[in-house]
Amino acid sequence: MRWQRTVTMVEAHAEGEVGRVVTGGVIDVPGATIADKLNHLNEVDDSLRRFLVFEPRGAAAMSTNLIFPPTRPDADIGFLVLQGDKAHAMSGSNSICLTTVLLETGMLKMTEPETVVRIDTASGLVTARAQCHDGKCERVTLTMNPSFAHELDVDIDVEGLGKVRVDIGYGGIFYGLIDAAQLGLEIRPDMAKRLVEAGTAIHRAINRKLDIRHPEIEAIRGIAYTMFTGRNERGELKGATILPPGRIDRSPCGTGNSARLAVAAARGEARLGDRFTARSIIDSTFEVTYAADTTVAGRPAIVPTISGRGWIHGIHQVGWDPSDPYPNGYSVADTWGDAFDLLN
Repeated sequence: MRWQRTVTMVEAHAEGEVGRVVTGGVIDVPGATIADKLNHLNEVDDSLRRFLVFEPRGAAAMSTNLIFPPTRPDADIGFLVLQGDKAHAMSGSNSICLTTVLLETGMLKMTEPETVVRIDTASGLVTARAQCHDGKCERVTLTMNPSFAHELDVDIDVEGLGKVRVDIGYGGIFYGLIDAAQLGLEIRPDMAKRLVEAGTAIHRAINRKLDIRHPEIEAIRGIAYTMFTGRNERGELKGATILPPGRIDRSPCGTGNSARLAVAAARGEARLGDRFTARSIIDSTFEVTYAADTTVAGRPAIVPTISGRGWIHGIHQVGWDPSDPYPNGYSVADTWGDAFDLLN
């Protein structure tokens, strides 16, 4: 074996969504802040993301998390999320995977019954409170980034679908939130392909027609994902986040439910202290709480908390032989979807 690059990862999932964590082989990415590192990966050099995310070393239905020394004094660890289209600023399920891996591998010291991990993200500080027992990180509760409704009841003309009404919400990244019922869709595993096709088309249309920018963080602009919303027969939240270039988040989605809760608060449908159960397309759950009121650049905002579980399920090492013709991997539409215009 004569690898010229070797990367070791611990594999984990949070309520079904795979978020592997790089624990060796990547020392750093240029940038003084995590937002600077995000910009470097997306605008300057994308080769590391492609190497780790695309086939044959990666797969469509997963994320890969890079960790760094924190760039701010009030944090314990910095991280970025690598996905099929680009690097992203924040993810709730990946934060749960990250916390679980750091504590259960001993990279950060576990204290029972609770360990606090402060995460430096491109969208600000996220605090993880891990309930720990007998060496196991049993549940992680995230105090998320301040979240807000950016724009409500926006009518978007979407090719193949006609006029679709969406809400634009921010929960650490921007979302286009769509009531699935308006398109005659239900959030079920057998409808996954139809949800992906519709969500991808709406994603394209929103970012083509709307100029969406975070008022304080220049690196965050445009929606990252769409999220179909609904409720089940028990009245619990049901959601399906559509990630470019064409797949569904297997978890209930932390940033998506933060954005959804902020939109509900703006409509008067959620109040301080309210707690909801959010279910994914595979029926896994997060607990979502309206924890506090705040502001972002003078506009009303909320602080959500997201609570869920993570599990380590493997250790993975990948490398590159100099004769391998695919150092940056490849993606094919049969598994990656046909939205290649959404690939960075």
